[in-house]
Amino acid sequence: MKSPGVLLFSAPLFFSGYGVIRLFGLADGHYGPGIDWQAAHIVGLIGMVLFVPAVLGLERLLPHSKWGMGTVIVTLTGLAATIVQFGADVVFAAMAADRADMSRLSREFSAVPGVRLAFYEVGPPLFFLGLIVLTVLLVRAGRLPWWSPVVMAVSTMAPMLTLDVIPLAGVGILASLVGLRRSADRSEASSPVLRASA
Repeated sequence: MKSPGVLLFSAPLFFSGYGVIRLFGLADGHYGPGIDWQAAHIVGLIGMVLFVPAVLGLERLLPHSKWGMGTVIVTLTGLAATIVQFGADVVFAAMAADRADMSRLSREFSAVPGVRLAFYEVGPPLFFLGLIVLTVLLVRAGRLPWWSPVVMAVSTMAPMLTLDVIPLAGVGILASLVGLRRSADRSEASSPVLRASA
């Protein structure tokens, strides 16, 4: 498979990993700050960073259009906000003496004008909305099956109701893109140039 390749499939798994570690951390009633909090958020941060080349790779699989380019810009904007949010959580946990101190640092950061709107309320949802629209565009381009946007929508919207479903949400995002590999393989197999060089 051409780009986005393995990064596209690794990113959702890291997102799931964040959710799994988070649930383990919550199980003992002492989640954050600490090793479990940092491990969860660092894994989540890696997943978000991996989504950057993955999204750019998805854009290369689309026919050139203003819709595609605009969707990628919106998706990356939301992704940048999500990366800042994860990064802030890691930094605040490292600085805090206890959970109350960590909450105080987070509140102070959110109180900066524009921060809550950009990095918590509007920014991150743009990332997930962008993923949904990208899957719709990939369906129209013949790169994904019709059900992919449905699975993507359910997977990205469910964590808005409860973060406890993040492990399943990551798997759902991965499942919604599994058909991309088969589609890309078929297009490569049908290429006269590739057949001639095989």
